[in-house]
Amino acid sequence: VQLQASGGGLVQAGDSLRLSCAASGSTIRHYVMGWFRQAPGKEREFVAGITRSGSTTYYADSVKGRFTISRDNAKNMVTLQMNSLKPEDTAVYYCAADTSSPWTIRVGPQSYDYWGQGTQVTVSS
Repeated sequence: VQLQASGGGLVQAGDSLRLSCAASGSTIRHYVMGWFRQAPGKEREFVAGITRSGSTTYYADSVKGRFTISRDNAKNMVTLQMNSLKPEDTAVYYCAADTSSPWTIRVGPQSYDYWGQGTQVTVSS
């Protein structure tokens, strides 16, 4: 499966952005999907995940209440709505697919098999 992330940009603190992850080559309906981010000089970190049906979501504490992950399996797409953005949210954001654990949202990047190319989000203060 190929993943293409888009929607990043330069915004001010307090603004919103909506990231999209479009999948091709295979359906993602069987996979847990996740969003990760990586800031310069830091390790890649989990942001949000969603189960196959979309019935369960899980968020990093740092984004809980501000970000919302959703999916549309018919469109083969996952989105990340980001509200009340902060300068510390600045990073490259990646979508990823976990093909091995259909029921559990795992937070380690090593658990995800397919990755998009990343989209830059920059939040100015």
